[in-house]
Amino acid sequence: MSFSGKYQMESHDNFESFMEAVGLPDELIQEGKDLKSISEIEETGDHFKVTVTTGTKILTNSFTIGQETELESPTGGKVNSVVMREGNKLTAILNGIEYVTELTDANTLVNTMTLSGMSYKRVFASVSSVTYSIPFRMAVSLLPSLITTD
Repeated sequence: MSFSGKYQMESHDNFESFMEAVGLPDELIQEGKDLKSISEIEETGDHFKVTVTTGTKILTNSFTIGQETELESPTGGKVNSVVMREGNKLTAILNGIEYVTELTDANTLVNTMTLSGMSYKRVFASVSSVTYSIPFRMAVSLLPSLITTD
């Protein structure tokens, strides 16, 4: 399965405790706890470009599987690491934090960060699989603009 796609965070577990353990300041933890991030992944062979947008912050990392590269961590620091791939899992270690990103099915991406036995887990859904609902009246009012006559 290809990781390529756009994914929206649907849920997360243990954010505050994990970020405290990592050393993130309280004000940043409070700002970030309710933000939903969007991850866009471009996979071309063994080369990846990952862009994560959280609020107004955009983090972009590019890497090639098995090759050392400089990556920016979510806390803003830059570190050299090697991203490895095993099937539908990408793994890397940045500043002692193990990052595992797993494509569990065609529409679900699970990202887990682990430090000293403590984990923070985020679940993302493919944007193409996210359903949006609009009121029936609005849908009906849009119909005339969708119908063309030749």
